[in-house]
Amino acid sequence: MSLHILTVGKKHESWVAEGIERYQKRLKAPFLPEWVLMAHSAYDGLKARQDESERILLRLTAYDYVILLDERGKTLDSPALAGILEEQLDRSKKVLIIIGGAFGVTDELRNKATLVWSLSPLVFPHQLVRLILTEQLYRAQQIIVGGSYHHE
Repeated sequence: MSLHILTVGKKHESWVAEGIERYQKRLKAPFLPEWVLMAHSAYDGLKARQDESERILLRLTAYDYVILLDERGKTLDSPALAGILEEQLDRSKKVLIIIGGAFGVTDELRNKATLVWSLSPLVFPHQLVRLILTEQLYRAQQIIVGGSYHHE
C-alpha cells in the first residue's frame, strides 16, 4: 500500500515547497506520498499532450488505483476522498495520483484512470494544485483517524 503523485513539470517552487513540507511533516504512511516529477514535453499543444500522456502510461500497472486530476472530472468532498483513499490503501493498492501537463492528457490516459477527479471547475496552476493536493491528503488522513483538523 503506497501513495504516489506523478506530476508533469519542474520541481516545486520555493513557496510551494514550503507549503507542501508543512503538510508532509504531518502525514504518516500510507498517506505520505512519493513524488515523481516528470519533465515537460519539448513539444507544444496536442503533440505535448500526446508525448506526456504516453510517458505517463508507461508508468501505470494493472494493479494501480489511478486518480487523474482534471477540471472536467468528478467533484468530491473531503470525506468522500478520505473514504476512497482508505478503501484503496486498505486493499494494499498503489494509489497513483496524476497531475498532467499544461496541455492536459489524452483520452487514452483519461480512460485508464480509475477515477477522474476535479478539485474545482476552475483551472489552477500546477504548482498550486500540488499544494492543494497535499493539504487534502492531510485532511483525508485526519478524517480517517478522527482528528480535529476537519470540521463538518
